[in-house]
Amino acid sequence: MDDVTRLIHSALLVDGGRETPDAWVHLDAGRVAASGTGETWRVLDADEVVDARAVAGDGAVLTPGFVDLHGHGGGGYAHEDGSGAIRAARALHLAHGTTRAVISLVAGSPADLATRLGAIADLAKTDASVLGAHLEGPFLDPGHHGAHDPELLLDPTPEVVTALIEAARGSLVQVTLAPELPGGHEAIATFVAAGVVVAVGHTDADADATRRAFDAGATLLTHAFNAMPGLHHRAPGPVGAATGDPRVTIEVIADGVHLHPDVIRMLFAAAPGRVALVTDAMAAAGSADGTYRLGSLEVSVDAGVARLADGTIAGSTLTQDAALRTAVTAGVALPDAVTALTRTPARTIGRPDLGSLAVGAVADAVLLDADLHVRRVFTGTV
Repeated sequence: MDDVTRLIHSALLVDGGRETPDAWVHLDAGRVAASGTGETWRVLDADEVVDARAVAGDGAVLTPGFVDLHGHGGGGYAHEDGSGAIRAARALHLAHGTTRAVISLVAGSPADLATRLGAIADLAKTDASVLGAHLEGPFLDPGHHGAHDPELLLDPTPEVVTALIEAARGSLVQVTLAPELPGGHEAIATFVAAGVVVAVGHTDADADATRRAFDAGATLLTHAFNAMPGLHHRAPGPVGAATGDPRVTIEVIADGVHLHPDVIRMLFAAAPGRVALVTDAMAAAGSADGTYRLGSLEVSVDAGVARLADGTIAGSTLTQDAALRTAVTAGVALPDAVTALTRTPARTIGRPDLGSLAVGAVADAVLLDADLHVRRVFTGTV
């Protein structure tokens, strides 16, 4: 991240649900200083002037930096392996447009999770691209454990909840839990009071139980349709409850494995402006097929699909630029797909300064070619 003053011009700007042709943005002191269209940029001074067409060709697209709410690693590195591994995984995803990310952890013992949360808290102080931590476990339904070790799952007792909040030292951004577990609603209230976003996920909750969790303060649905009851015409389940609640953001893994493209398109239509495209990426993202670890479990990756020995999907090998291409191919309008990578996830975790190229926003930007492959990434220091 740097403080170089930049002028990026001659791009299709996609931001805030709109497309602006022949646009330019002026990035200064880590923030967006100005924007406009045409040749009006020529009156401005900049350390570097970037002609988007020269970098990304005709049809160059400029978007805000992507924000990932849910990812476990990449580039051959898992977040459980410490600060160095997190930095390496972040480098892989940064190259694919993810300028800011929440660092997700799979289920572990309370002691191990406390240690990992402390490491993320330290890293977040020095690396602005690290937004904090996401505990995807251990408060999950054993019957929907997915790629989490069922031996490490726990009920959210006040003692464990408080200990994990304290271990994170203010850096715990979100937690996934099954609200039907004993103490689930009390845990939601405790996390929300501590400023933590609560997601319903890895759950056996039906639609009514999910609504009660949202009324208790949960505002996110972890990887819609996966590790939860499905959508039935007489039993709409968590997805039915989430699509009908304007308070709730819905995570979508657009990798062509977790969800059929038609389902991706339907979710965007059912919850406009409330879909967050996440990676749920594990260590193999951006790396070769083979055998990896996800927490305490062994994962085999074949043709880019990660699975446990029993065939359970174990995260993804997705990057957010690939998620963008999948969503657009599925029929989602480009501005809506970009919003799901930028403003929506940023808003969900209370960071409206991210995921936007409006004046005053953090100067994170992604330059893509017409086929939506990343050609250059810009990051502010804020």
